[in-house]
Amino acid sequence: MSLLAGIRVVDLTHVMAGPTCTQLLGDLGAEVIKVERIPDGDDTRRSVPPSLRAPDGSEESAAFLMMNRGKRGIALDLKKPGGKRVLERLLDRADVLVENYRKETLEKLGFGWEAVHARWPRLVYASISGFGRTGPYAEKGGFDLVAQAMSGIMSITGRARGEPPVKCGPPLTDIGAGMLLAVGVLAALLERARTGRGRLVETSLFEAGIVFTYWQSAIALATGTAPGPLGSAHPLSAPYEAFPTADGRWIVVGGANQANWERLCAILGAPELAADPRFATNAARMRNLEELRALLYARFRTRPAAEWLARLDEAGVPAGPVNDILEMLADPQTIARKMRIEVEHATLGRVATLGCPIKVEGVETGPRKGAPRLGEDTVAVLRECGFAASEIQALLEEGAVATPETSRPREAAA
Repeated sequence: MSLLAGIRVVDLTHVMAGPTCTQLLGDLGAEVIKVERIPDGDDTRRSVPPSLRAPDGSEESAAFLMMNRGKRGIALDLKKPGGKRVLERLLDRADVLVENYRKETLEKLGFGWEAVHARWPRLVYASISGFGRTGPYAEKGGFDLVAQAMSGIMSITGRARGEPPVKCGPPLTDIGAGMLLAVGVLAALLERARTGRGRLVETSLFEAGIVFTYWQSAIALATGTAPGPLGSAHPLSAPYEAFPTADGRWIVVGGANQANWERLCAILGAPELAADPRFATNAARMRNLEELRALLYARFRTRPAAEWLARLDEAGVPAGPVNDILEMLADPQTIARKMRIEVEHATLGRVATLGCPIKVEGVETGPRKGAPRLGEDTVAVLRECGFAASEIQALLEEGAVATPETSRPREAAA
């Protein structure tokens, strides 16, 4: 049983934002057919190193494997008549089309929103772009770095004003936009069940960046002042940040509400801090944040991380270690929640990947297979679309479609 059983998604996306959306839909049970261009496929196939080597000597990008597990894959040249004919057959059977090209790209090929909606009125057409389809930046391309900068994220990341701007490590706007688009697709599918009509659903990296600034935008709108970076601290509550310990490890402590603040003072053996007028209320602690931080740093440096975490857990104060990625992947909670799993790849065998963060009672969510090789499912999908063997052979000879045996990306060939 799966939540989106019977829903077919044609995935014309590449790199990260669009693939995040389609991967999430696939994790919830939709059939996702990833359409890659000939001869090179998704740009992420060349995001190396690292790569994984198969017994036959072929290599696959670890980044591509991460973003496309669970999908079927075909390779098309949409500039050739045969490639367009194949995409039309796919759309005949599809519920959702997801794309993240510049607006004019698919319009020139005859697959823009207006043309698609006129021919397939039930199809949900989902689009991600750098800045959206309207407004003065509609024609402007976008990347996560640019979106983080222009949405204000880089102005509030880092330790202090005057230092070089810092990008958040993860591509927040790519992943955020993909998740937002998936929500929009699900809403459009729900409406279609009532009306029979598909909708254009769109979002952008820029807007995804903006919604990550809820707290900071609240401050700016209320005060007329743009907040700056605070390191790991919270812009509205304290103490709520990372602290160094005696063994060199850092821990984070969420002692922001009054009850947790008072518990924290007891754990630290510092009842005088709770009684100090500078720190008696959250508003006072925020006004005196630097003084508070200095006092807490000194306290936390007196014991090792494990001892502090044990005391904080026992008292019910939210806290945790600052893990690196390998530590996170080995954490028993990660394993228990099936966020580190293995999937079967056609040439690599069992491959470790991340699981689905959405759990539903009585339903198995997450990928059923690994990422496809370039053109791995081309022939099978063409057969399902009603193409005869002679037609498939003609498409291969035209170069309109490709399989793993006929596709050889230029960089791999070099």
